[in-house]
Amino acid sequence: MVELFNFNYVKFRGDFMKAIILSGGNGTRLYPITKAISKQLVPVYDKPMIYYPLSTVMLTGIKDVLIITNPEYVELYRNLLKDGSHIGINIQYAIQTEPRGLADAFIVGERFIDGDKSMLILGDNIFYGQGFGAMLRKAASLEKGAVIFGYYVKDPRPYGVVEFDEQGNVISIEEKPERPKSNYAIPGLYFYDEKVVEFAKSLKPSARGELEITDLNRKYLEIGELKVELFGRGFTWLDMGTYDGLLEAANFVETIQKRQGFYIGCIEEVAFRMGYIDREQLYKLGKEMEKTDYGRYLMDLANGVRE
Repeated sequence: MVELFNFNYVKFRGDFMKAIILSGGNGTRLYPITKAISKQLVPVYDKPMIYYPLSTVMLTGIKDVLIITNPEYVELYRNLLKDGSHIGINIQYAIQTEPRGLADAFIVGERFIDGDKSMLILGDNIFYGQGFGAMLRKAASLEKGAVIFGYYVKDPRPYGVVEFDEQGNVISIEEKPERPKSNYAIPGLYFYDEKVVEFAKSLKPSARGELEITDLNRKYLEIGELKVELFGRGFTWLDMGTYDGLLEAANFVETIQKRQGFYIGCIEEVAFRMGYIDREQLYKLGKEMEKTDYGRYLMDLANGVRE
């Protein structure tokens, strides 16, 4: 059963794509931390984990967002993010009653997607690097097919691995291969055209009983419509699904923010810089948290201190 919570949903004019943040699952690799709370609501340094993928979505220019989570957590997300209007976007919520694989997000979100192009991002991934916004907007402007990303890693065996030609056309995709054909892992960020729901519905469950994102990507590969964009040296991708990953991400965020003075994953700042909210609204959001460094940071932005 899929339940969609509507907040007087209004489609923004000019929208070219919709975004899904997948925040379901049981987070068993983070037990006992996640026994009573959704993994994507766990703090990563100074903000909830969900802020990081949400800020990535906002950088694309997408304003229509669906958060998919477990039934017991949906109200927690709604209490945190409401309908998104305070940061100039539209957030809806849907329930995934049990883990059925990443590709299942498009079946759960079919009514939300409503025949449009869509983006999927995993709720436990952080992306950070110069030029990232431009890369996202390029991927989101796809005419047809699908765009995935490649991130160079020393040992790609624990990941999905992509092999490609000089034009960025994907040759093969393998899931956790013993002998990888490249060193490029596939992070949890995907862009698809209108065929994605149809393709997702045609998938058969894997041996572990899930609809695999790799199988979905192979559908696009089979028709020659799968492209890869590569993250260069100096770009950071972090998966926060383990204790070490969670700690590494928190330390990374702390280091960047304290050294540079600019925040990572700050949804209010992204909303302001993308023109979704004005200085007055930004200041108001900061004022609500003025006893924290986070709130004071927003107030400084609104006052032009950190231009």
